[in-house]
This record gives sequence, structure tokens and C-alpha cells, in this order.
Amino acid sequence: MFAAERRQLILEMVRANGAVSLRELARVVQTSEVTVRRDVRALEAEGLLDRRHGGAVLPGGFTRESGFPQKSHLATAEKTAIADLAAGLVEEGEAIVVGAGTTTQELARRLARVPGLTVVTNSLLVAQALAHANRVEVVMTGGTLRGSNYALVGSGAEQSLQGLRVSKAFLSGSGLTAERGLSTSNMLSASVDRALVQAAAEVVVLADHTKLGTDTMFQTVPTDVITRLVTDEPPAHDDRAATELQALADQGVQIAVAGANGAPPGGEQAPARRAPLPGPRRGMAIRAGAGYGEPAGVERGRVADLRRR
Repeated sequence: MFAAERRQLILEMVRANGAVSLRELARVVQTSEVTVRRDVRALEAEGLLDRRHGGAVLPGGFTRESGFPQKSHLATAEKTAIADLAAGLVEEGEAIVVGAGTTTQELARRLARVPGLTVVTNSLLVAQALAHANRVEVVMTGGTLRGSNYALVGSGAEQSLQGLRVSKAFLSGSGLTAERGLSTSNMLSASVDRALVQAAAEVVVLADHTKLGTDTMFQTVPTDVITRLVTDEPPAHDDRAATELQALADQGVQIAVAGANGAPPGGEQAPARRAPLPGPRRGMAIRAGAGYGEPAGVERGRVADLRRR
């Protein structure tokens, strides 16, 4: 495929989806990520798209949000790996909240096997994934349906969460930075996510590496309230994602990195353990396959290795 044809196809994919990872672009145009990165730079120089960490977005993508059909085809292998690891954090008989998103939907499919679980959610897709799980009780919030991501939002959703207390909240979003924490492009979604966080003793963020270092309009979870981040291993060339992981670990976020095959590196599932109530937690980080509360220096060395590769 000639460069002009390849770049036109890349541009059409970004226009259709709003945001596409370099890995996905390389797969579709059947070339290397190095070549795709060069094409993306050329298209950015023409003002046709913007580069983001590990991908490309439409110009002005800071405020644009892709719909569910587009998001469901992005970073699918990474989301599966993240969901597999995150499911190991849920114990039998727990009560949790699960927010809206394609990654949390993947998590919900795995939670169907956890007996005695109670799941509170504002996501129709999460509820659907658990609808036939006989041993799981699903509690839906009220609210107004937001069709682009099949989530209930608005004052009805927020009021239904008042007075609720659960052990963990599992949330996703449009971007994650050490400076601002988790963020999203929609004000109504952000407001409900904040209400979900208020209901939980522990906050677990699910975000693939393409969201690391990306910042969007509305903050949902400040960094000092995030207990854990479950993510996938960034590609060897993605220094910025590795740097962001290190910055998050430096601020006390425990980090679990899932392997490409859906399991933690080393093949051992990260154990689940209750963390303290949200608040400043300095000097502790984890890697997948290690116990929570491992000294931060261990994980920092691993993140530094990611940057060097």
C-alpha cells in the first residue's frame, strides 16, 4: 500500500472513531507501528489529526467523545487483559459499584461467576452482562438514559446513590493523568462517576495504556482518591505511558499491569485485599503478580524498565 493510500485510510479510521490506537491502525493498514507513527506525524503536520499517547484523535479531540460502537472496537485485547486481572480483586459476597464503559462491561462479564456479589451500576451494558448470573444481585440507579454509552445519568442517578456504602468502585474514563486523575469528556457522566466514588471505600480505575497521559474536560476521580490502577503493559516505544505510570505510583496509586495474554506477568493472579479508605497514600505501589502493599521501589524499578525498553 502506498503512503498516500495508507494515510487516507488512517484518516478515515480516526474520523469514524474519534480516537484510534497506533496498534489498531497498524493492524488495519497491515504495517508496523513505526510506519504508522510516521504517517500520523505527517497527518498532524497538515492539521488533519492530533497525536495522543499511543494513538491519534481528531483535531480538538480534547473535548470529543466517541460513542459506544467506536469504543467497543478500540484496544479490545488490552481491555480483556485488564478485566481478567481486575476480576481477581472482587471477593465472594462483596457489594461493589461498577461504572459505565466498555472496559467495565468486560469486567462485568467475569463477575457473573462470583457468588453472593451485589453490583450497583448505572450502566445498562453492565446490567445486561450480569442479567443471567443467578448468584449476583444487580441494583440499577435511576436517571436519564444517555444513548451514546447506554448509561443512566442526571440527578435521578445521583440521588439514588445517596446513603450507599460499598467496598469498591470500578470506574473507567476517557483519560488518566497523574496531575488530574481520571477524567471524561461528558459533564453528566462525570457527575455520576463522582457520586459512585463517594459510595465506595476503595476506588479502582480500569484504563488501558492509550488513556495514560490523556486529559479531558471533566475530572471524575482526583489522583489522591484512586486506590488502584489496573492497566495493560505499554508498548516498548511508549515512554510517555511508562512515565505516567511512574508519576501515578509516586503519588501513592497501586498499579497492577496485566500481561498481553490477559494474565499478570508471571502468570500469577494479583490477590485481592481491602485497602484503606480513599485518601493520601504515599510510597506504596504494586505490580501484577505481587501482593498489595509491596514497597514502592520494586514497582518503580519495573516502570523504569518499561521506559528503557
